[in-house]
Amino acid sequence: MSTTTQRRATALDERVNTTAIEGRAQSVAHLFRDRVAKTPDAEAFRFAEGGRTQTWKSVTWTEVRERAYRLAAGLIALGVGPEDRVAIASSTRYEWALTDLAVMCAGGATTTIYPTTIAPDVSYIAANSGSLVVFAEDDEQVAKLRDRRVDMPDVARVVTFTGTPDGDWVIGLDELEAMGVELLATNPSAVDDRIDALQPDQLATIIYTSGTTGRPKGVRLTHDAWTYEAAAVDAIGILNRDDLQYLWLPLAHVFGKVLLTLPLQVGFPTAIDGRVDKIVDNLAVVQPTFMGAAPRIFEKAYGRITTMMAKEGGLKEKLFHWSVSVGSEVAGMRARGEEPSGMLAKKLALADKLVLHKVRGRFGGRIRFFISGSAALNRDIATWFDSIGLTILEGYGLTETSAASFVNRPSSNEIGTVGWALPGTEAKIAEDGEVLLRGPGVMQGYHNKPDETAETKDAEGWLHTGDIGELDDRGYLRITDRKKDFFKTSSGKYVAPSMIESTFKGICPYVSQFMVYGADHNFVTALVTLDPDSIQDWAANHGVSGSYREIVTSKEAHDMVQVYIDTLNVNLNRWEQIKKFTILDHDLTIEDGDLTPSLKLRRKAVSEKYQGMLDSHYTG
Repeated sequence: MSTTTQRRATALDERVNTTAIEGRAQSVAHLFRDRVAKTPDAEAFRFAEGGRTQTWKSVTWTEVRERAYRLAAGLIALGVGPEDRVAIASSTRYEWALTDLAVMCAGGATTTIYPTTIAPDVSYIAANSGSLVVFAEDDEQVAKLRDRRVDMPDVARVVTFTGTPDGDWVIGLDELEAMGVELLATNPSAVDDRIDALQPDQLATIIYTSGTTGRPKGVRLTHDAWTYEAAAVDAIGILNRDDLQYLWLPLAHVFGKVLLTLPLQVGFPTAIDGRVDKIVDNLAVVQPTFMGAAPRIFEKAYGRITTMMAKEGGLKEKLFHWSVSVGSEVAGMRARGEEPSGMLAKKLALADKLVLHKVRGRFGGRIRFFISGSAALNRDIATWFDSIGLTILEGYGLTETSAASFVNRPSSNEIGTVGWALPGTEAKIAEDGEVLLRGPGVMQGYHNKPDETAETKDAEGWLHTGDIGELDDRGYLRITDRKKDFFKTSSGKYVAPSMIESTFKGICPYVSQFMVYGADHNFVTALVTLDPDSIQDWAANHGVSGSYREIVTSKEAHDMVQVYIDTLNVNLNRWEQIKKFTILDHDLTIEDGDLTPSLKLRRKAVSEKYQGMLDSHYTG
């Protein structure tokens, strides 16, 4: 392995007090216990309850500790010992956070399972991890486990949040809590004893990568990896106790899991609700100061707002575009360390009063910044958000690095990059352009897969990320594509599909998914899906009627996409240009296996599913 570039900490990171990183908590459970001691009566979580007429309930750190300790004691009563695995199969909700803390306090290790995971994969993860207990959200999740019980011999008990107990294998959360109360009555220090015994190198979590190909692999992450992440983010000073997080991301994903760990270190409260269709409604009510999200959320918001303005037309649309252009000019100045004055300052005040503050209001009105991760964010979309006063800090990391390895800072945000490395993380670029990472956040390895671990993590501790990137002399990292996604055309030219796909999403506000294809062919083609919400507005404005399927397969829709494809092609090399495309009559979904739970394209699965359609681009 050779390298061409290696960086030390940036100038900013060199000024960071690294004492907090070096003296970080011994375990996640220690971190939790310390947080309760520091701010016992402060708000920890708020969550919606009450069905259709929902209200937000708030709980303090002391209240969280009381329930987490009872549940932890219940797990101990069930026989869960140090590093024993306990799985959670649930959507993002308060009980997920609560039971994860309980597992940490019992000394166990959380195994994460996406709620969309099909039954055979659920049983595979539970069996492969050796989980002794599974927390299952509802009857749907319980049914997956019950149907495959024979394949999971180690699972002694299933604990359901809202499902139906059977009086035997499946019990309710209240029953587990009651078992904990009984244990604590005879052994009050049982949970604290487990916490005291925890060591930094003990297993805390196994996260099974959703993967774009093959069976999921279990990534083993220690307590030290999580406490490092929390301490490193705290050290760069982008968050504080006065912040309020809105958390909707899947907690089975490493991005969501790290955002669940940060409050333990920093002390801010978290509003938690995993329903994606409620994000916009909840933001207006909760009014958070920051939120993490995948790029698809920003793409949808951008598409929705711009198409709404196009539908309004006339003076409103012109005023909108003028305001955004003013915001863009100011954002550019601020990126250079300048502030608007004179006539530009007056223009900004007017643009903000008439338009920009209303757009920010759709996101609650208090957002200091968003954090984007899990996939590449289109530069034009990031710039558009910056123009309306909503900063998106793009970051970078993998499941194998406990999430964040690089992140932009609000004071030095460079759009198009993923920022600087967290203090304590080393990065270098191999001769073939691959990004290599080393530091406390890097995984122990893949569970029960020593050969694959050795292929990914070398003897010197460098993790081979599989991503292609560039490090500039200031320490900013730019990810250009996935190493395995590069393909070569029959003329021998290399194509980076992810970059082209991301660019198109910034050009066309109606696109949902865009997959570039063309390995070993003489030109490049694409599969396209259109966003169900945005395309309805487009159809109404262009005299196209009918169902979603009829609209997207119409000649008018094809001609509209062709215009955006032509715009894309202008800035591509000849061999990269999209020569043909097909619009699918339906969107790609997680449920159909087309997307990962973090909304990334399963390129191989989609290519195989639509192979005939893709082949037709090259015949005739």
